[in-house]
Amino acid sequence: MAEVINMPRLSDTMEEGVVAKWLKQKGDKVEEGDILAEIETDKATMEFESFHEGTLLHIGIEEGETAPVDTLLAIIGEEGEDISGLLNGGGDAKEDKKEESSEAAGQDETESNDESDDSDIPEGVEVITMPRLSDTMEEGTVASWLKKEGDKVEEGDILAEIETDKATMEFESFYEGTLLKIGLEEGETAKVDSLLAIIGPEGTDVSNVSVDGKSKKKTSGKSEEKEEKSQETGSSESSEKKSSGATKDGGRIFASPLAKKMAEDKGIDLSNVQGSGGNGRIVKKDIEDYKPSEKPAETKAAAKEDTAAAQPQPYVPAGEESFEEIKNSQMRKTIAKRLGESKFNAPHYYLTIEVDMANAMASRKQINEMPDVKVSFNDMVIKASAMALRKHPQVNSQWTGESMKIAKHIHMGVAVAVEEGLVVPVLKFADQMSMTQIGNNVKDVAGKARNKKLQPKDMEGSTFTVSNLGMFGIVEFTSIINQPNSAILSVGTIVEKPVVKNGEIVVGNTMKLTLACDHRTVDGATGAAFLKTLKTYMENPVTMLA
Repeated sequence: MAEVINMPRLSDTMEEGVVAKWLKQKGDKVEEGDILAEIETDKATMEFESFHEGTLLHIGIEEGETAPVDTLLAIIGEEGEDISGLLNGGGDAKEDKKEESSEAAGQDETESNDESDDSDIPEGVEVITMPRLSDTMEEGTVASWLKKEGDKVEEGDILAEIETDKATMEFESFYEGTLLKIGLEEGETAKVDSLLAIIGPEGTDVSNVSVDGKSKKKTSGKSEEKEEKSQETGSSESSEKKSSGATKDGGRIFASPLAKKMAEDKGIDLSNVQGSGGNGRIVKKDIEDYKPSEKPAETKAAAKEDTAAAQPQPYVPAGEESFEEIKNSQMRKTIAKRLGESKFNAPHYYLTIEVDMANAMASRKQINEMPDVKVSFNDMVIKASAMALRKHPQVNSQWTGESMKIAKHIHMGVAVAVEEGLVVPVLKFADQMSMTQIGNNVKDVAGKARNKKLQPKDMEGSTFTVSNLGMFGIVEFTSIINQPNSAILSVGTIVEKPVVKNGEIVVGNTMKLTLACDHRTVDGATGAAFLKTLKTYMENPVTMLA
């Protein structure tokens, strides 16, 4: 008898998992104890073994997909065994619920029957939805399509580049066939599990497949009749107003639902938009092409008459107020959400210290004279910070509400500016690296960040963060804590200025370091002691080579 295997709970806090890799494929023989797949949890990627033997008859979650705990993962049974009952069981329950809710709402029997047919997708057709490509992803944007409608698709072909909240990633097809429909155009954003594309046999009619991957509902007789009356009522008015697409005396404005939503988001008055659709209907393209200066001809004429009739007015500077609207990327949305939560939830305070960089500059010069070695001041700051955290572990902590978690490991987040915003790749166990190893790793992750090659795992797990704006000439600044960290270090530029040494004024080089602390976990004295140790390491770099 076939055995249903669900997404396991592999950690005490796990609520959903990602199939990182399948080690068995559909049709493979499975022995008890064989590794079925690698499952990515909220803490680690772990191997998941089978407790049954037989043939892998069905894979419920493809590689890279995310599903809640207890979701159907796979089915194992005897070769050739009929498992249609196991696959369709959930669907029947859903239909029953739909019918019950329809009756409760007083809908007629015809609509209930129509709903029961919603799942009739043509044979061989696969509906592809927006994948969950990172553990925090809630919606994605199609950056570019690498296949067009009508193209042949092989299993493993890259369909599109999907922009998540962390990176832009390639999304490959798990099916083969013809790309029958593209559900999201380039630049459009949709929530996870929204219709992305449809693949199936060439020539298959998928016009009845709706956004949720099911057949479109049949319109009830009353709805059709109401729509026809609306069309008839507005047809004469709209045909007379094709030039404007709407009436100015309170008449009905004909516009597609998408056009109405876009106009609302952009603050556009539909009465000022000229419709290009049938009977002057306003469509998506009309909203995209609309410019605020474009008014109906009669409005312009009336404005000119009013101006001519008016008395001379004082001089008003010429020009037109305008804005350029740039759609927020997934990265920008995430930055706004995470940093807003950090600033408003964590009580920030700031400590600044000035470091004498004379010895650091001399040491760096000597180190970089070695062949194939190049160390930056930022690498030195990261190394010094990691070593200081080892002596002041409370700065390397997290606030959970119920307790304070002090990390025994030191994972340094390094803020990297990219075109779309900011990412924070992580150097794991940075205290165990030499300055040259830190330098090589920073170059590697920074290059990946700018080329959009960072994976979500490269940006997870930081316990402390360093942000450096010194290369831009910034002398001093404060940063927002990268939660769940308890602190972040802001690094300024090296400034040449007069300093007092041994009672004399001489030319010196100093650098300001500012530590932002979460007062819930790091008290002022603790943060000050950390900065004092950090200053000692920076002013005596030889101590970091031990």
